[in-house]
Amino acid sequence: MSIRLAFIPLLFLSLASWGGPQHSAKQTALNDPGYVFALGTANRFLHAWQTGDLENGMVLLDDHVRRSQNSESLEQFFSSPSDRAYEIGRGQGHPGRYRFPVVLVTKTGGLHRAFSEIIVVNTGKNDWVVDKLP
Repeated sequence: MSIRLAFIPLLFLSLASWGGPQHSAKQTALNDPGYVFALGTANRFLHAWQTGDLENGMVLLDDHVRRSQNSESLEQFFSSPSDRAYEIGRGQGHPGRYRFPVVLVTKTGGLHRAFSEIIVVNTGKNDWVVDKLP
């Protein structure tokens, strides 16, 4: 009888842990205060894209991204020929590097939705930059 009573709490404990969080990247994002800085950087960069603000957008780019793109393609990326908007999804990653799914919405005749992602990295002292363009 006592074995059966001991088994019941173990059963409940195992069921409770079975339904718990399984993704360590999501747990890290929730516990890492840097996640807020990464999300803020992604938002500022996409706002610069939305408003066609090349200067503020360039400041938020990692050096290797700036060097890998020619200036004409970056100017075209930020040029604002039509209405624009964006959506940012929940980020995943680990402290110092997060990836956010994004949807870039443009109005050219009709609505066009481009699905992509943006990667943001910490270069030190909570200085976050975009490491991959959407």
